[in-house]
Amino acid sequence: MILLPRITELVPKKLIGMPLRMSLATDKTSYLWRQFMQVKNTIPHRVSTDLFSVQVYSSGFNPAQFSFDTIFEKWAAVEVSRTEVVPEGMETFLLSGGLYAVFIHKGAAQTGEQTFRYIFETWLPSSGYEWDERPQFEVLGSSYKNNHPDSEEEIWIPIKKGATS
Repeated sequence: MILLPRITELVPKKLIGMPLRMSLATDKTSYLWRQFMQVKNTIPHRVSTDLFSVQVYSSGFNPAQFSFDTIFEKWAAVEVSRTEVVPEGMETFLLSGGLYAVFIHKGAAQTGEQTFRYIFETWLPSSGYEWDERPQFEVLGSSYKNNHPDSEEEIWIPIKKGATS
């Protein structure tokens, strides 16, 4: 598997959505998205139909040490132009800007582990970049088809120039 990312500078984005703390061992992703999808149309000032799946890790997180027990906060969210009105049960989130490596994952969600394994075990160590302590996220756009083999989504990995580059 050879996935070459595009390297891009993200401008900050305002999101509204729902967060939930979890690990892969106690995965609550389906629950979070079911709850969010029931009320996402109540969010005003949406800028697109894209959905954002955001992972926020604790300070000092090292992706090489990620395990099924690593606790993180997952968000189901949409981008908005304004955050003055936040529907009940939702929160705002500022996705800070910065440098990202953007990969295209093709396939059902079950094949995502292979893509992430490649990114963190093969691409990142040899890329000249390092993990940057900012949120990692996926954009589920018009080519996203939930659990379908023809599905596509963007995986945004926060990076910074490596110490040796």
